[in-house]
Amino acid sequence: MYLKKNKLYFFLFIACFAGYIWLFYNITGFNTTNNTVGVCVLKKITTIPCPSCGTTRSIISLLHGNFLQAIYTNPLGIIVFMVMLILPFWILTDLFTKKTTLFDFYKKTEIWLRKPKIAIPLILLVLINWIWNITKQL
Repeated sequence: MYLKKNKLYFFLFIACFAGYIWLFYNITGFNTTNNTVGVCVLKKITTIPCPSCGTTRSIISLLHGNFLQAIYTNPLGIIVFMVMLILPFWILTDLFTKKTTLFDFYKKTEIWLRKPKIAIPLILLVLINWIWNITKQL
């Protein structure tokens, strides 16, 4: 089941915007609690980090040019960083040119990800990353 184009674009744009605000909050020093402010409900309740814990720190490491530190902190941060860079421009390009390239890509990607030979390795990678986050005590 696909999202409608306008809902998808709106959701992605708001998600990117919220991500930029969260990064701004963490980079500019509004976060004065030594990076202990987190949004992870799982970690707050169980003290166990989730698979995406450390993504913000990973992106901040990338912004400072520390690629290896970004990978060590959480490899998902690199993916999120790329998505945050590309999506706003892709959405605006589609809106101004009245094309649906992002929506078409989304539909094809969703079909591709439903294939077990693709989905199972990706799920395993996320589980491995989660175990790594737990052992690193993020």
